[in-house]
Amino acid sequence: MRNKKTILFIVYSLIFYAIIFLFHSLGIISDYILHIINLSLIYVILATSLNLINGFTGQFSLGHMGFAAVGAYISGILTTLIWHIKPGNPGSYVLFIIAMLVGGVAAALVGLLIGLPTLRLRGDYLAIVTLGFGEIIRTIINNIDYVGGPRGLLGIPKFSNFTIIFITALLTVILLRNLIFSSHGRAFLSIREDPIASELVGVNTTRQKVIAFVIGAFFAGIGGALLGHLLTLAHPTQYGFMQTVMVLVMVYAGGMGSISGSIVAAFGLTFLSEGLRILLGAIGVAIEWRMVVYAVLLIMIMLFRTSGIMGGREFNFLLPFNKEE
Repeated sequence: MRNKKTILFIVYSLIFYAIIFLFHSLGIISDYILHIINLSLIYVILATSLNLINGFTGQFSLGHMGFAAVGAYISGILTTLIWHIKPGNPGSYVLFIIAMLVGGVAAALVGLLIGLPTLRLRGDYLAIVTLGFGEIIRTIINNIDYVGGPRGLLGIPKFSNFTIIFITALLTVILLRNLIFSSHGRAFLSIREDPIASELVGVNTTRQKVIAFVIGAFFAGIGGALLGHLLTLAHPTQYGFMQTVMVLVMVYAGGMGSISGSIVAAFGLTFLSEGLRILLGAIGVAIEWRMVVYAVLLIMIMLFRTSGIMGGREFNFLLPFNKEE
């Protein structure tokens, strides 16, 4: 049944891809709308990977965009400063995929170094440590001239197109879903519900927390690499605290412990943010006011839908089994 549900999910996803690709080819969807869709898919990767840490394992990380920064800069250094590759031939895209994976692995290694000494902490203490880590990464990058320092790493080739981002997001969702519904996933959930009881039944809670943290960091690095090669630059301000909060809001608004919720919130909040920017600009109101409207809407969600949009539930086609099973 797991394989059948995976095939069904892939079919639905390919239908979505075909519709977007066709509409863009016909001019129904503009390049700008396609860009927002690409951003939404990247936020799907970032939100689902953070949900693995915060939603499914019950930790509270505020350093997720620090891992994205590692992935963006490592992959950008390889494609821009070392290999000097440009889009245009299959070989360059192979090198880009290698660079993206190297960025993800680098982020995972950093996650391992951070996670081993800190994941014995809980709650606010872990949040403070991961917040400090994110600021350390941003400050270090800001002071390295080789990667542009405060100017950012410019001239990154635009390898991130709709096809590559879509395939990466699809694989991310499938891999995280299969992980969550595996024995490791059940261990993550047990830690979230009661870490003491988990220890008593033989779950190595520190080890499982580190595994979730490292996997989440890997996919954050992948998302950061895609973002850098979509915007053709990597700047320290792109990976600061506010960007982490934005991804965190997607997780909580979509529903803690719900992959479906993270997908819906990533698309909904990305389009909402851009829609408010356009609307306020059209009526002559300062664009900064969009954040006020954005915040009010989020407060309403938290007041009247405390468990988020999906409330921990999943779309049926995302489950590896039927609900009655």
